[in-house]
Amino acid sequence: MLVTQMFKQKKTHRIVTIGPETVVAEAAKILTEEHIGALMVIGDDGALAGILSERDIVRAIPVYGREVLDLAVGRLMTHPVVTCSPEGRVHQIMKTMTTKHFRHMPVLEDGKLIGMISIGDVVKSRVDELEDEEAHMRNFIAGVE
Repeated sequence: MLVTQMFKQKKTHRIVTIGPETVVAEAAKILTEEHIGALMVIGDDGALAGILSERDIVRAIPVYGREVLDLAVGRLMTHPVVTCSPEGRVHQIMKTMTTKHFRHMPVLEDGKLIGMISIGDVVKSRVDELEDEEAHMRNFIAGVE
């Protein structure tokens, strides 16, 4: 399955972005209000500059203490960002996300941010794929097809 096919199954394609100057307290508020785990950080040039996840914030707390809330997200964001294209294969993306231990991957087309997929999206698409294969095999064995 390709990312573009997975996008067709997603309920929402909304991309929530912030600038690198946004303070962490505001970013945390947006994460909470939007019920998401990561924000795409867009630079002044309109390009993807980084990604800020809940994990980035949690990992910064022991280093900065309460002052972490006043920092610009540009200091905490992950960059450079591992991305994929709409033509990326879901099983390869799952492997990359698993081996590199991250849960969100921006999708770029011609250098432009067009979406974001989560490990949950990837796992769901793979489970759906396996269920379809199982149904196909059952029908084949039963002579239904």
